[in-house]
Amino acid sequence: MQDIEEIYQEYAKTVYKYIFCLTGNKDLSEEIVQETFEVAIKNIDKFKGDCKISTWLCQIAKYIWYKILKKEKKKENIPFESIENIVFSDMLLEEKVLERQEKIEIFKKIQSLDEQTRTVMYLRILGNLEYNEIAEIMNKTPSWARVVFFRGKQKLKEENDEKGM
Repeated sequence: MQDIEEIYQEYAKTVYKYIFCLTGNKDLSEEIVQETFEVAIKNIDKFKGDCKISTWLCQIAKYIWYKILKKEKKKENIPFESIENIVFSDMLLEEKVLERQEKIEIFKKIQSLDEQTRTVMYLRILGNLEYNEIAEIMNKTPSWARVVFFRGKQKLKEENDEKGM
């Protein structure tokens, strides 16, 4: 078994990319990576080796993210500053609204996909990860990741064609 410092050096970037595509927030992602490795250190004796270390670490990170979401969901109010940062940028307001609406529609469609396909789509699109990185996170092969992504794209395209978009 590798020493925790070696594990951190080898996998922190992968865990960061994975969690960043879930959160979309650099600072929050960095915090989650730190917390992930704290949890991993405390629970390293529970790692059975039946999956890759990167998969185990990403699962811990995902669990931490879900805990944060659950806690945030209890807080109903969204601070105006966060909305303002999202909506107002260098672009004209109309362009931004149209772009956001298109993104929302795409992400709604991605949400309708099965969990594995959805995760691969998010990792590829939001995380800008390579297929081999996705494969490592998902404990699969790069070919599998490529095929799942392609099929997900095809399914979204078919839905668009059916609706005449």
